[in-house]
Amino acid sequence: MLPNPSFSAVFLLLAWVVSCNSSILSPNNPSFHTNSALDVPSLASRALPNAPKGYTPHADNCPSARPRIRSATGLSRNETSWLKSRRSQTVDPMRDLLSRLNISGFDAGAYITENAKNVTALPNVAIAFSGGGYRAMLNGAGALQAFDDREANSTTSGRLGGLLQASTYVAGLSGGSWLVGSVFVNNFTTISALQTAPSPGSVWEFENSIFEGPSSGGLQLFDTAQYFDSVDDAVDGKKDAGFNTSVTDYWGRALSFQLVNASDGGSSYTWSSIALNETFTNGKVPMPLVVADGRAPGEFLIPGNTTVFEFNPWEFGTFDPTTYGFAPLQYLGSNFSGGILPDDQQCVRGFDNAGYIMGTSSSLFNQFLLQVNQSSIPDLAKKFVEKILTNVGQDNNDIADYSPNPFYHYHNATSLNAQSKRLTLVDGGEDFENIPLHPLIQPPRAVDVIFAIDSSADTDTHWPNGTSLVATYQRSLDTISNGTSFPAIPDQNTIVNLKLNTRPTFFGCDSSNTTSMTPLIVYIPNSPYVFHSNISTFEFTYETNVRDNMVLNGYAVATMGNATQDETWPTCVGCAILQRSMERTKTPVPDVCTSCFKKFCWDGTVNSTQPVAYDPPYSIGAVDASSDSSGLKSRQSGFVAVTSVLGFMALMMVW
Repeated sequence: MLPNPSFSAVFLLLAWVVSCNSSILSPNNPSFHTNSALDVPSLASRALPNAPKGYTPHADNCPSARPRIRSATGLSRNETSWLKSRRSQTVDPMRDLLSRLNISGFDAGAYITENAKNVTALPNVAIAFSGGGYRAMLNGAGALQAFDDREANSTTSGRLGGLLQASTYVAGLSGGSWLVGSVFVNNFTTISALQTAPSPGSVWEFENSIFEGPSSGGLQLFDTAQYFDSVDDAVDGKKDAGFNTSVTDYWGRALSFQLVNASDGGSSYTWSSIALNETFTNGKVPMPLVVADGRAPGEFLIPGNTTVFEFNPWEFGTFDPTTYGFAPLQYLGSNFSGGILPDDQQCVRGFDNAGYIMGTSSSLFNQFLLQVNQSSIPDLAKKFVEKILTNVGQDNNDIADYSPNPFYHYHNATSLNAQSKRLTLVDGGEDFENIPLHPLIQPPRAVDVIFAIDSSADTDTHWPNGTSLVATYQRSLDTISNGTSFPAIPDQNTIVNLKLNTRPTFFGCDSSNTTSMTPLIVYIPNSPYVFHSNISTFEFTYETNVRDNMVLNGYAVATMGNATQDETWPTCVGCAILQRSMERTKTPVPDVCTSCFKKFCWDGTVNSTQPVAYDPPYSIGAVDASSDSSGLKSRQSGFVAVTSVLGFMALMMVW
C-alpha cells in the first residue's frame, strides 16, 4: 500500500496550482447573460448508480464465465454487436441532416435511403473533444449543442442539429472528457439541461471552484465542510479496502460534484453502467470514449510513443502494440495475472467510478513539479507545497493508480508494465495529442470523418495552433501506430501563417494520398467569434454569464456564426460527411462538394516561417446576449459588420 497524501495537503496543492496561473489572459468580459425561451428537457437522475459500496471497490463472487483479458486483434463482441444497432439508428438522423444542408445537384436523402440496408456503405461519423480544462469543456459544449437535434431551432434549414445523433462515436480527453462524461453519465442529457436544470441551480455550477465546494441552495446538499468530509471519507474508504489511492482520487471526486446530477457527487456511478442503460444498449446514442496516457514506472516526461489507453462502456485497454489488450471495465481492481483471473481471486466491482475516470483523463499534477520555485505563493506555503510535491514525486502519487495492474504478466515481451503489479495513468494530453483521435483512427472502427473540436492552449495567448494534429500525425509514422493511418498535417507555423487555426479546415481530403484507410479530419479550432474564450486551462471559477458566453462562442465556432461567416459552411459539412462514403459507392462528387473541398481542404501549401505573435480578432464581434436581440451590439473597435452580429444573434436568440 502506498502512503496516502492528506486531504488538506492535496487541496492546498491544488490551490497552489491555481495561484501559479493567476496571470491568465482574462476574457474580454462584456458582462452579459443568456436568457432563453427554450423549453429545456428535464434532467433525469442517473438510472444506474450500481457500485456495490459507493466509491469503495468491493470484492465478491465472480460470474460463471470468469472475466479475462482479451487481445486487441479487433473489436470486442459487445462493441461489434452494439454497432449493428447503432449504425442502423444513425440512418434517419443522417438522412434528415444531409437533406437540409443544401447540397445542390445531389439528393442526399435519396442517397442515404438507397444505401440504408448496407450501413457499411454509409458515412461513419465521430466527434472528438480536446482537453483544456473548463475552457475545453465549455467550448466543446457549444459545438455539441450545435450538433444536437434536441436543442431548439437546431433542425431548420442549414443548421447542424442531428450530427450528434448521426455519429457512432464521441470521444473526450481531459476537459473534453468532463463534457462527454457529464452528458452520458446524466442519461445523455442536453447542454441546455446541464446549464439550466434542475431548479434551483443547475448541474454546471462553476462559480465556486472545486477547492471551495458547491454553493448551498442548489443541487448539492453539502456545505463546504461536509463536501470536504465527503470527498475525504470516500477516498479513505478506498484506501481502507486495500487499494492504492492518489491525487486523482480526490480530483475525480471533487469534479463529480460539478458534473454529475447527484447530491453526493455520484459516488456510486460507474462508467461501465453506461453499457447497461437501455438507451445505449439499443444503439440510440453514440458510444462515449475517454483517453488517458500510460506512464511507465519512473517516468516524468511522457514520450510521444507512450501507450494510449481508452475507456469505453465495456472495456479498458489499448490497441497499441505494447500492451495490446483490453480488460473488462466493470472488473477493474481484480487481480488478473497472465490474462486470466485465478480461481482463488474474487471479482472486484465499483473501481470504475465515473468521476475517477474523468479525473484520470485530466490528471495534470506532475507537470507542476518543476514550477514550485518559480511560483508567487508565500514562502511558508511554498515550503509546505514543496514538501508535498517531494512526497508525491517520490511515490509517483501524482498519477491515477489502476493497481492491481490488469495487464500484469500480459504480453511480457512488449509491454513496459507487464512486470509491474502497478499500472499508472496520466492526463491523455501529456503526449501532446490533446484531441482524442487515437481510438477513432483504429482500423477496426472504420471511421470515415472525425469532427475534431480543438480547445487547446498551444500559443502564449491560449489559442490552438494545431499541435495536437501534428503530434497525432507524427505518431502515425512511428511503429507504435500499429497500422493506424492519419492524414498529412503541416507544422504549427504553417497552420498559424495560413490561418488554419482561425477557421475550420479539412485534412485528408484525397484518400488516395494514403496507403491505408484514413478518416477525413474536420478541424474546428477555438477562436474568438463573439467572446474571448482563451481562458487558462487552470482557471477553476466561472461566473454563470462567462460559462454561458463560452458555450455561445463554441456554438458560433462550430457553425461559423450560423453560416454568417461563410454561407457555404453547412453544405460543406454535408460534403465532408459524405466524402468517404461516396468513394466507397463510386458516386460522382457533386460540383458543390468539389467547391467545398477547394475552399476548406488544406492544399499542401507550407509556410514554416516564424509567425507573428498570435492575437486573433473577433470573427463577429463581442456581443450582449440578452433575450432581446435589439440589445446586441459589437464592442470591437472599428467593427463594421454589425448586421452580421445582429443576424447571427437574432437567429441564436430565438431560443
